[in-house]
Amino acid sequence: MRAGFLFSEVFTGLRRNITMTIAMILTTAVSLTMLGGGLLAVRMADKIQDYYVQRVEIRLYLDDQVSKTDPDCTGQPCASLMADLKKHDYVANVQFVNSQDAVKEVKETTFKDQPGLADEVSKDGLPSSFRVKLDDVTEYRSIYDDFSKRPGVMTVLNDMDIVDRLVSFFVGLRNAAFGLAALQALAALLLIANMVQVAALARKTEVGIMRLVGATRWYTQLPFLLEAVLAALVGSVLAVGGLFVAQPLVINRALGSLFNDQVLPRITGDDIAAVAMIVTPIGIGFAALTAYAALRYYVRE
Repeated sequence: MRAGFLFSEVFTGLRRNITMTIAMILTTAVSLTMLGGGLLAVRMADKIQDYYVQRVEIRLYLDDQVSKTDPDCTGQPCASLMADLKKHDYVANVQFVNSQDAVKEVKETTFKDQPGLADEVSKDGLPSSFRVKLDDVTEYRSIYDDFSKRPGVMTVLNDMDIVDRLVSFFVGLRNAAFGLAALQALAALLLIANMVQVAALARKTEVGIMRLVGATRWYTQLPFLLEAVLAALVGSVLAVGGLFVAQPLVINRALGSLFNDQVLPRITGDDIAAVAMIVTPIGIGFAALTAYAALRYYVRE
């Protein structure tokens, strides 16, 4: 097949149906942008989980009596709690923080720029606590079950609960983005099918003549297929470009303070590039399959 003739037919078809071509490009771009947003949400959820799993702690806060009377954790029940924690199968490290150190830490970190609140914390005081690192963070429930009812323990807090909530939030965003992408994909499918049908009907006579003089079905149908693929390629490029533009203008503006404070891991250009390597083939392959199916259905000769 002559390449010059093939591409001439492709561009002729796109030009004849310019409004439908533009509609297909924009619909494909929006659909793939939604899909890319969903994939970025998945990557963010995975990064959050990896980011915090290394920092997850279980904190056993001690009651007022222990906090006020045993600042060095040498008496009972504090000493026995420390010993039992260190012997626990899943515990990697235990750190005791007394009430005074807890107040100092909060004043220097959480309320660093809020001296008024820091003074209030100093007046009320904070309970002593054990900070426990685990070898396997999925076993945090065993610490709660074994120590939450022990004498001297006021409450047990677990960072995994916060991590799970953050991950669930981004999973919800992912599901919403995938749902919107599915609706846009349906619209793109219908547009591709209509574009192929209109293009085939517009050139029905010339295709028929080419078939009469011996042209194969692929020879006559490939230009229509390439029209859909080219439009999808342009839509994919727009979608990827939109994701790169959205990084500084939308993502960084919305979550920039959390990134800067290292509350959340950053979405980087590498993350967007990885998503682009997924959405671009999906967009092109989706368009090619839809166009092929439409050609088989509408162009039977």
